[in-house]
Amino acid sequence: MELTDADLLARVLVDGDQHAFGELVRRHQSPVRGLLRQLTRADVELADDLAQETFIRAYKNIRSFRGEAKFSTWLYRIAYNVFRDQARKRKELVGIDEAQWQSQADPQTADPGLRHDLMNALNSLPLHERSAIVLCCQNGLSHDEAARVLEIPLGTVKTNVLRGREKLKKILAAWGP
Repeated sequence: MELTDADLLARVLVDGDQHAFGELVRRHQSPVRGLLRQLTRADVELADDLAQETFIRAYKNIRSFRGEAKFSTWLYRIAYNVFRDQARKRKELVGIDEAQWQSQADPQTADPGLRHDLMNALNSLPLHERSAIVLCCQNGLSHDEAARVLEIPLGTVKTNVLRGREKLKKILAAWGP
């Protein structure tokens, strides 16, 4: 039987079990790296460095995890903060570049032409709508989890996802079959 994240966290907190934390890293490194690759606009080396920093911060601050959200949501928040810190240092615009989706095999967008159209349509959306859609629709976060990651009200996330989806429908419909 596979241990849950909560079980592994308990082992880390109670016993200082580094192997349990290693298992948490193994489980969550791909989604964290994927998010950071989107945020860094395909800079794989930078994304990997930021992912490493994310897990270092998570390990150092593991006792601050209160369990109010899923462990993965907590990690996404750390990753987003690590990215923002790095972006501030480089004075870059903070945002998500959905062009990264082209390198990921999404069964719903396996058709390269459709994926290309979707990326172009996403690029036409305002940053706040794109970010909400990427976190909720592509990364599978709930609206509440995305609100925690983006540090915006839940209603704002819901509105951004709804408006973004409606705009995507209109844009893609206008392009025809």
